[in-house]
Amino acid sequence: MAARATRVWKSLVTAHPARTVVMAFAAVTLAGAALLSLPLSSEESGATGFVTSLFTSTSAVCVTGLAVVDTGTYWSGFGEGVILALIQVGGFGIMTMASLLGLLVSGKLRLRMQLTAQAETKSLGIGEVRRVLLGVAGTTLAIELAVGAVLALRFRYGYGEPIGQAVHLGYFHAVSAFNNAGFGLHADNLTRYARDSWVTLPIAAAVILGGIGFPVLLELLRHRRRRRTTGRRGWSLHTKLTMTTTAILLATGTVFTSLLEWSNPGTLGHFDWSDKLLNGFFHSAMSRTAGFNALDIGAMEASTLLMTCALMFIGGGSAGTAGGIKVTTFAVLAAAIVAEVRGEPSSAIFGRRLAPHVLRQALTVALLGVGLVMVSTLALLTVVRAPFEAVLFESVSAFATVGLSTGITADVPESGQLILILLMFVGRLGPVTLVSALALRERTRRYQLPEERPVIG
Repeated sequence: MAARATRVWKSLVTAHPARTVVMAFAAVTLAGAALLSLPLSSEESGATGFVTSLFTSTSAVCVTGLAVVDTGTYWSGFGEGVILALIQVGGFGIMTMASLLGLLVSGKLRLRMQLTAQAETKSLGIGEVRRVLLGVAGTTLAIELAVGAVLALRFRYGYGEPIGQAVHLGYFHAVSAFNNAGFGLHADNLTRYARDSWVTLPIAAAVILGGIGFPVLLELLRHRRRRRTTGRRGWSLHTKLTMTTTAILLATGTVFTSLLEWSNPGTLGHFDWSDKLLNGFFHSAMSRTAGFNALDIGAMEASTLLMTCALMFIGGGSAGTAGGIKVTTFAVLAAAIVAEVRGEPSSAIFGRRLAPHVLRQALTVALLGVGLVMVSTLALLTVVRAPFEAVLFESVSAFATVGLSTGITADVPESGQLILILLMFVGRLGPVTLVSALALRERTRRYQLPEERPVIG
């Protein structure tokens, strides 16, 4: 009986890589919730409620940043260590699994029947996979150490923090930034550093590097070395799409945030023009699924909140620490619209024709994301007493694993917290597992159905 149960369990876990990802992250989330429920994890006496612990653990593992309690004052040093470990595991695990599944789908790896926990166990004997894993770990460690050192020095010599506290603040925020988590140790997040570019710019750089995705980082490093040795240039289509769309969205977010909030006394109104541009850029970068805020989100104009929702929903690069539907999905859909408006028979980007199944996958991910946000917003409106725009903002932030909030998270009842927990989990793992599942289920049809053209529009 025990052997049969073991075989059934193995078949459930290893039957599909998407199922492995979901079950692995669910297990880590529950383990983190159990640790955070211990009296040792909080500054207050007694154990933390399980829903609060589960919400915090889910937010950390899914590198979101939404919090129902203040991270720096509620949790003890042990609790903060657990949160930091969950952020690191969540960011590294998602990067690894997404990269490996991307390699599998693209055909660069042979499909094996034993596609179990490739990234988490490092059990595959393929040299390319091993190099990917080491590359992810090395890149993560290097960026976090560099950014953490800059922040620690700034906190030590710019704000007079004791060296131990400066190191703690620096590396906690560096890990949280590179993994696009958005957890901060101050009750006001980063608003006290709104005018300090030595804090905001290193954090923004870590967020952008983590958000563009490891495959892009690896290719940029590889082409840099190749350019020095052979003089050859050229990026893959994926890297071109990611870098170009990221730059456009960062610039667009900076311009619109600065213009819309320029005279708002609650946000940018009391800054000079250089600080307005700095915070416009920082907010634009954070809207790409990081979750740190140097401005009061609740004081922003409704137009800025809507623009931020759009940026959050798009998210960052594939196979990285960012969430959302991903910039490549957005770029593919934009190319399809341009092709249809021009009356062209197929979509093309940078001189390359896009395969029809790529457009179908992008459309599926985007529409399912829209549907999920709409349903969750409707569900939250039934249990949360807050303005519609605040609830919609909270839903998009949870789905895109951003972590920005207008300030209503702590007031959401437990039923609403459970909705946000599910939304964070599905939003984080949904796009990766969905695309891999669609690609692996793709099959050819031996016949064609009769064609029909319904009226559109």
